[in-house]
Amino acid sequence: MKALNINLTHKTYPIYIEKGLMNSIGEEIKKIYARKNIVIVSDKNVWRFYGDKLVENLNKSGFKVNKIVVEPGEKSKSFDVLLNIYNKLLDFGVTRGDLIIALGGGVIGDLTGFAAATFLRGIPFVQIPTSLLAQIDSSIGGKVAVDLNRGKNLVGNFYHPEAVFIDSDVLSTLDDRYLYDGMAEVIKYACIRDEKLFYRLLSYNSKEELIQNMDYIIETCCNVKKEIVERDEKDTGDRMILNFGHTIGHAIEKYFNFEKYTHGEAVALGMYSITKKSEELGLTEKGVSENIAKMLKKYNLQYEIDIENKDTILEAIGVDKKNSGKFINIIILKKIGEGFIHKIEREEINKFI
Repeated sequence: MKALNINLTHKTYPIYIEKGLMNSIGEEIKKIYARKNIVIVSDKNVWRFYGDKLVENLNKSGFKVNKIVVEPGEKSKSFDVLLNIYNKLLDFGVTRGDLIIALGGGVIGDLTGFAAATFLRGIPFVQIPTSLLAQIDSSIGGKVAVDLNRGKNLVGNFYHPEAVFIDSDVLSTLDDRYLYDGMAEVIKYACIRDEKLFYRLLSYNSKEELIQNMDYIIETCCNVKKEIVERDEKDTGDRMILNFGHTIGHAIEKYFNFEKYTHGEAVALGMYSITKKSEELGLTEKGVSENIAKMLKKYNLQYEIDIENKDTILEAIGVDKKNSGKFINIIILKKIGEGFIHKIEREEINKFI
């Protein structure tokens, strides 16, 4: 089993990576949690594949388990669903010494983590991410949040899990669309920090070859995020580099009411769009956007989009949490493997759309 430790000033916690880890999850959780009561939060799609199996495994290890299962999709990351989770936790008699498990993708991880951070002023939780995007990105680093009607993740906190358990075998039940949704975030990591990973991804000749190398990909991305989070836990400096493609991507998601594009698909569009513009402005080496387009096409990700109403996109960017006063921080590439933070005045953002 691969083990990485996130080492912060106030907390250290492990990320475990192993194929088949779900089969021994109860015994692993016993190593970090001594009490009996556990609540699993998941969505209907994930529960259908892994819920009963997880409950059975935890029961065998002596745990008493309750469940909360919500509808799949971004719309569950709302205050209405959050309130329902609070009420269920009260119904179950959950105390500050009990444990919550987030079983699912990024939406479940963010929603469950925010519930854990705020219920009774904070109770412990662990992440069992079941999507590629969650395994390499959203389950690591402590960002938890819910959405508002006016934008994504506008109400949130930094609240770290007790552990993250990653089993790449669970990716076998993902629809191809959501596998490649996660690949957009893999490509992001390669673009901002790992040229070797970028060209290795370009060299794979099939989905089968990609899957064979998945644990390497996951560990590589987790290591990049670990190093960045340890330097800048609260997202005030270096950590912003992880938002490459996200400023425009989040705005695209909102523009289409979170229905047309997944998060990764929107980020893919954002990465290409901002790089094409930054090349034109002389901030990025020539040919980088072409390489990104080639990569996105290889992994079945759209890279060009025609936005009819750019004012709506600009409005969404205007309430982005990465804004600071009259400035906004955008992430652009100098070249493949080297991203940097570029501060601009808000009105300049239209140059990059």
